[in-house]
Amino acid sequence: MALMQKLNDLFWGFPLLVLLLGTHIYFTIKLRFPQKNLFYALKLSLGGGDNSDCGLSPFSALATTLAATLGTGNIIGVSTAVALGGPGAIFWCWLTGVLGMATAYGECYLSVLFRTKNADGIYVGGPMYVLRNGLHNKFLGASYALCTLLAAFGVGCATQANSVTQAVQASFHLPPQLTGIGLSLLTGVVLLGGVHSIANLCERTVPAISFAYLLGCAFLLIRCRNVLPDACLLILRNAFSPSAAAGGASGATLQYAIRYGIARGLFTNEAGIGTAAIAAASSHVSHPRIQAYVSMTAVFWDTVVMCLVTGLVVVANMLYDPASVTGVPETGLTAAAFAHLPCGGAFLTVSLAAFAVTTLIGWSYYGEKATEYLIGSKGIPLYQLAYILMIYLGAVIPMRLVWESTDLINALMVVPNVLALYCLRRQIRP
Repeated sequence: MALMQKLNDLFWGFPLLVLLLGTHIYFTIKLRFPQKNLFYALKLSLGGGDNSDCGLSPFSALATTLAATLGTGNIIGVSTAVALGGPGAIFWCWLTGVLGMATAYGECYLSVLFRTKNADGIYVGGPMYVLRNGLHNKFLGASYALCTLLAAFGVGCATQANSVTQAVQASFHLPPQLTGIGLSLLTGVVLLGGVHSIANLCERTVPAISFAYLLGCAFLLIRCRNVLPDACLLILRNAFSPSAAAGGASGATLQYAIRYGIARGLFTNEAGIGTAAIAAASSHVSHPRIQAYVSMTAVFWDTVVMCLVTGLVVVANMLYDPASVTGVPETGLTAAAFAHLPCGGAFLTVSLAAFAVTTLIGWSYYGEKATEYLIGSKGIPLYQLAYILMIYLGAVIPMRLVWESTDLINALMVVPNVLALYCLRRQIRP
């Protein structure tokens, strides 16, 4: 644990944070602010379409991406960002999303451009194929695929299973072993159905879960409407204040606000990591620009909307009812706010469980494609078995080491992905 923390302090120091923000800003300018076409991108993403034998529809690819990104990062991650980085971390998390849309556009454009078809005639792609086919560097491609596989077991699997277990145990007093078995069985059934089964589940569940969660947040913001302007001012003031942050954060400085805001923003929207491009490459689109715009909206929904709304709920509750966050652990600030809703604890638990299940499904696809890249399709059944077993283990093991490992793996994935973006920047068309 001590080693992991030191490595994360090193990797997540200002050099990497500057690299990420610099990349987001650079591609925002180079691509002539693709964010300005957000409404066009949203229209494309809602256009639907059917899955085909050679890949997924653009909407299915988007739903799979959102399934992998919407999860504990939007609920637990935002809570820890505020607890460790202060209210100002919400601003940096939000800014990562706004600017990160341009980076996501570039990642997905390149992944569609350099994708290929596997033995079954289905499109496969992602940063590992960009590194291999675009930069002609097989070592970096294999390294990225290996990190994706490790991240699937960590961020996509263990963290989600453990978050569900803790929430279900607190609200419904179910033992972790029972929850772990239930999650493993549910995920196993979906995995056996293949890629189209994964896409169909994501299409049907992600929009409904997101709407229900945002509706709950809306009720809480209405309840705290008198302090909502003060909450916004507190977030902005602490985003640039070098002094200790107010509220529930303890000794949070400007560096910590930036670090935890960007790190949690990256954790949830994955712009700069490149994993969302794995799903984008599977779509059957006529031009890379189409899927790049569609996939860009995933960052908008995930961070610009979901994380911001959760952050406002947390900070507004800190001002409205300071006693409710006294002595609350760093992962419990969101739960403290939802406790003010009738059956709010149960509602948040169900929301968290539903998001986590879709994240388990979405990340299983990323890990499957990484396995296919490394050892071929023959290794997929073994990967699926290991993934299902890891869900159970994640439900019962201590999680702090897994969270630290996740931050480290994310950092290791950023470097080759950003390298490919810069080296192949001339290939990306706005």
